[in-house]
Amino acid sequence: MQLKNDIKNILQEKKYSLVSWDDSYATGILLIDNQHMELVRLTNELFDACRAGNTKAGSAFKETMSHMVDYVRFHFGTEQELLERIHYPDYKLHRTQHDKLIKDILEAAMKFSEGKAFIPNHFVRTLKEWVFSHIAVYDKSYAFYVQDQKKKGLLTDSQLEG
Repeated sequence: MQLKNDIKNILQEKKYSLVSWDDSYATGILLIDNQHMELVRLTNELFDACRAGNTKAGSAFKETMSHMVDYVRFHFGTEQELLERIHYPDYKLHRTQHDKLIKDILEAAMKFSEGKAFIPNHFVRTLKEWVFSHIAVYDKSYAFYVQDQKKKGLLTDSQLEG
């Protein structure tokens, strides 16, 4: 019986990755790619918090969710400042998408803190899909814009770094 409990405890403590960083998501802009990698880490941390067990999950999820909200705001601010600085033509659309995700995250956090029907595991999977589809499509789009502008000599690495 003790061995069974030990195995159960080990399995509960084991961290699983919901998502892994892949270089195919890279924008080629080191600052942004590093921030995207942190978003991957935080998404996996939220996933682990969902799997932690009732009381522990609630506390861990709330703490990690708060950190995720702060980091997403920080990252979006960094990205939007960059896109504005390089005169990215689809800046307004990109910002609108960021605003919607922040709104969705804040609404989910509020539901969770109010004890309303909320399934953290489902939320984390939705967040993962949004973040990675956004990176794969929209962030890659500005990455191509950056590459094109650099090839034309209209943008330099120092402009990207601020």
